[in-house]
Amino acid sequence: MILDLSRIHGPRERVERLYRAPALETDDEFRVASDIRLVFGVERADARFRLAGRAEATLELPCGRCLEWYRLPVDLAFDLTYLPQAANAGEGELEVTEDDLETGFYEDDQIDLAQLLREQFYLALPMKPLCTPECRGLCPQCGTNLNTGSCSCRATWEDPRLAPLKDLITPGTEESGPGDR
Repeated sequence: MILDLSRIHGPRERVERLYRAPALETDDEFRVASDIRLVFGVERADARFRLAGRAEATLELPCGRCLEWYRLPVDLAFDLTYLPQAANAGEGELEVTEDDLETGFYEDDQIDLAQLLREQFYLALPMKPLCTPECRGLCPQCGTNLNTGSCSCRATWEDPRLAPLKDLITPGTEESGPGDR
């Protein structure tokens, strides 16, 4: 998944690639479940390259409530500038600007498109991934997936820090509020 910059001769070129799903390695946060379609234009200005286009794929990721894997189709637009790695040889501390977030670096006249795709897919992940907005999640006591089954666990939760106060209530007496005296 390498873009060979030595083959870019004109000021503008169009690149269209199709990668099979196993071509991109990811970690456990998500998996690529479909082929990846990558279409972008390359603009060259001396040693600076601008890649602007789209990446389309279907990702699989675990639901944040029930932990079941579900599919998320993504269609991502990107606009990135690449500079030679030597341009990154700064000294001392520098403030990160808005343009720095859209700038990458390349070595040996090659841009790693796998890294570009990984970054774009991570940016597309939802903050709280849910298989459906109505997902009921897992039972906190027994771990049953409440979307596919039910359990006989009590749905109420008692704060263990307040357990000693329960001993102060005698059986048979009614609970009274602060204004009932």
